[in-house]
Amino acid sequence: MTFDVWWLAYPVLGGFVGFFAGLLGVGGGGIMVPMLTTLFVAQGFPPEKLVHMALGTSMAAIVMTSVSSLRSHHRHGAVLWNVVRFITPGILVGTFGATFIASHVPSRPLAIFFVCFMAYVSVQMLLNVKPKPSRDLPGRIGMTGVGLGIGGISALVAIGGGSLSVPFMTWCNVKMQNAIGTSAAIGLPIALSGTLGYVVNGWGAEGMPQYTVGFIYLPALLLVTVVSMFTAPLGARLAHKLPVAALKKVFAGLLVLLSLKMLHSVLGA
Repeated sequence: MTFDVWWLAYPVLGGFVGFFAGLLGVGGGGIMVPMLTTLFVAQGFPPEKLVHMALGTSMAAIVMTSVSSLRSHHRHGAVLWNVVRFITPGILVGTFGATFIASHVPSRPLAIFFVCFMAYVSVQMLLNVKPKPSRDLPGRIGMTGVGLGIGGISALVAIGGGSLSVPFMTWCNVKMQNAIGTSAAIGLPIALSGTLGYVVNGWGAEGMPQYTVGFIYLPALLLVTVVSMFTAPLGARLAHKLPVAALKKVFAGLLVLLSLKMLHSVLGA
């Protein structure tokens, strides 16, 4: 195995991602995708595969964090398993199917879509947007359709779906605690089907660097995941001691800056 000095950056990224995930309850995709894209540019990876690798690697890293989050919310009785059961078929199909779309879209349009979505997430956080409960959850067919949409967008931006599923469930008169807990449970099928999709679509792709499985870069996945598992509990413990509301606004600004840096890296690659 040939050591790459850029690997030293991945544990730092993992520590950062885990800490903010624990502190603010946000997924790491908004940080991981732009940072991984920038690091992959520095490592000289193929420009046409940069964003695809960043999305695939981020999605794979979400698997472990989603398992931990799901278990925690389940222990507190916050997961509505009926909702999970109805929405999961759509989630699986939407997420897996969208990886096929992503694999045929060049890196630059993918990066532009990611930046636009992160701008939407950032505005939500800055304004603390919370939709007013005004209806009930749809039936099985409606939930499947919602799952298709949430899964599809999640695959294109490598998130666990919380920025979409929590507002949707809140709008449908689901208590915030249950909306967050159920969203955490939904994050696991999103991460699993998204990871599988990026493995399948990247399998045998030409010009891929060493140590990749499909579009997943294993050194980044392992080093980010291992360190984030240690820093996430630290962030969670500090959540009740630090000004989380103010930190969310700082984090929203950080997401925008990282996304713009990612776009600059891709356009210049």
